[in-house]
Amino acid sequence: MASVHTLTLPHYPSHPVHIALFKDVRNSAHLRSQLLSANPEFDYAFLDATTILSYHQLLLAAQLALHAHLTNRSKTRTPHSELVFRLHSNNNIGESYRKFGIDDSSSTLVAVKFSLSSEITTESVGKHLGEVVEGESVVISENGEELAQFADVAKLRKIFKLNDGGAKGKKGAAVNGEAKDELKGLESVILGTMALKGS
Repeated sequence: MASVHTLTLPHYPSHPVHIALFKDVRNSAHLRSQLLSANPEFDYAFLDATTILSYHQLLLAAQLALHAHLTNRSKTRTPHSELVFRLHSNNNIGESYRKFGIDDSSSTLVAVKFSLSSEITTESVGKHLGEVVEGESVVISENGEELAQFADVAKLRKIFKLNDGGAKGKKGAAVNGEAKDELKGLESVILGTMALKGS
């Protein structure tokens, strides 16, 4: 069974959000093929973990996606695809999937599932992901800091068309001092562009 972190968004207490993190994933191509074939058993937001800089980035995308779904303002077919769309700053759904969704070679994965029915629970999500994802489950703590450990700063700067600003953070690299401040600045820019798109 995969480890699943469940949280409740303040405005939508009846729709918990389930988040799982995996490393050393070996079957991304299969998972992606299930998404592309719209297999309802695989109705998740499967994200390449290198594109998640912070827990706040993921929470904002989840909030925007759930709000769009529940108010009938979605730009995509499901709230899970809406979450992928909301991570990007532009309005091109296909590009959002190319930049933030998993590809056939993704080795780190964030899976997000909204509880849109009573059958979707922390246990059911953990059981299903444990069966279908071939990779090592990573426990996510209350502050979600583990979600940022695989972030590729250079990749995110390219996606959001930002210069490097001197931050040389790499995937999984610990940062401190000045670099940490610059990553906070990058996070602020990313959250701002996502919020503006969502308004």
